[in-house]
Amino acid sequence: MIARYIVVGLLVCFINLNAKELVKIPEASGICYIPKTDMLIVVNDEGWIYKLTTKGKIKRKFYLGKYDLEGITYDFKNDKLLLAVEGKESILILNRASLELEKEIKIKRKFDGVEVLKKSKKTGLEAIAIDDSGDIYVSNQSKITYDKKLKENASVILKIGALDKKKAKIKEVYNHGYIDIAGMTFHDGYLYMTSDKKNLLIKYDIKKNKTIKKIKLDKSAQEGICFDNDGHIYIADDNGAILQYKTRQLRI
Repeated sequence: MIARYIVVGLLVCFINLNAKELVKIPEASGICYIPKTDMLIVVNDEGWIYKLTTKGKIKRKFYLGKYDLEGITYDFKNDKLLLAVEGKESILILNRASLELEKEIKIKRKFDGVEVLKKSKKTGLEAIAIDDSGDIYVSNQSKITYDKKLKENASVILKIGALDKKKAKIKEVYNHGYIDIAGMTFHDGYLYMTSDKKNLLIKYDIKKNKTIKKIKLDKSAQEGICFDNDGHIYIADDNGAILQYKTRQLRI
């Protein structure tokens, strides 16, 4: 069954953030950090991939193809990039160095006989993240919370099985209680999510199924999130920019 996770009694922190705009990238929708190269990789809605420094200098621009790229994460165990594609509801596996496409894996739409990943022109995969053990999670973006009847796509996180076949199974469904989750990343054992609609950064303990902290962000279209090793957090703003914060600003 789909678990219902309840968020109780948490205050939202309102902080003067003053984000630094690193670089303009049109329709930036996902971002990840590569520790071994100290580089950022950004994807956008039009199928473009950008490699840039943590100072915001673009080192490479690469057109992957006609894909609505909505999320990216670094598979550290296999040294690959995993990209979430909206519409097709698939995951692309890319060579980390060359950015060449190696494989496309569709995600099965049913879990325990229930279609939780519905075909839709308005909602779909919007974020992807890998935890420290290598487990893969994707966000099904929607502006409605989970409904038992599942008449429409709901805002939930899906834990995905191994990417060794043509289709990947949904292993678990997490109903976190938030809407419009457009960015996800793991950092120091916690899942960090951004709600585009609510302008929220959410620190979430996925093992204990509860919210640790909510931070109100400056108004933007937060559609990607990652941390580097030097105390910075980056957000891909779909309005056309990469924003940088210091983690101490956010009191993480």
